[in-house]
Amino acid sequence: MTKLFTLLLTLSSLLFTHLATAQLYDVREGETSYNKAPRATLKVQVDGNATNVRDYFQKWMKDSYNVRFKSGGVMGMGKSAVLEAQKVQASTVSGKLVNLYATIIAPSDSVSEVAIFGGFDDKTFFDADRSANEFNALRGMLQNFAGAARVKAYRDMIEDAEKKLREAEKEKDRLEKERLTLAANTASNLLKIQEMLRQNTQNTLLSRSDSTQLVKNAAQRELDRARLQRRRDRLSALDRKN
Repeated sequence: MTKLFTLLLTLSSLLFTHLATAQLYDVREGETSYNKAPRATLKVQVDGNATNVRDYFQKWMKDSYNVRFKSGGVMGMGKSAVLEAQKVQASTVSGKLVNLYATIIAPSDSVSEVAIFGGFDDKTFFDADRSANEFNALRGMLQNFAGAARVKAYRDMIEDAEKKLREAEKEKDRLEKERLTLAANTASNLLKIQEMLRQNTQNTLLSRSDSTQLVKNAAQRELDRARLQRRRDRLSALDRKN
């Protein structure tokens, strides 16, 4: 628990430092080219790769506003297909049916930019001057998403940190088990080596004893051979006398 608490404190500090530096989650106005014309757009940058952010944005819009965007698919860093929700009832934006559009691009591998714009039809788009209420409603919608995305990013980072901690604990257990096994094998091998050294010492002593016995045996064989020869000579001498 202490390791996890320390890890989470460090992660929290890094996260908030990162957010303050990069100015993520701040909704700002901009433009997006759609149907060969610039459209007034509200944008926000959030943590996460474009694919994950796009999936979360679509799910969040469905759960929060019952707005179902058609999936356009991410087309690579810096590019994204436009997501569309045609003729939807979004009471927080307008009492009329509206068209909503969104793009998700990837300024970097770990940051995504979500842009949202909309209009009453494919010719009349919201902007801050002519349709301030609807445009500001989109701003509020995107601000709400930014808050949810911030919480999700923090939870994802915690989940990732917890996963890495679990993996580190498993690796520690594996290494400790391996260390104990190696220690046991080493102790067993040392006992075998000691037994082999004792056996080698006994073999050396026995070999020396056998060598001594061989020398004695050789001397005795010479004595026996000489005694046998003398007896043969004596027998031959007796045979000649008879």
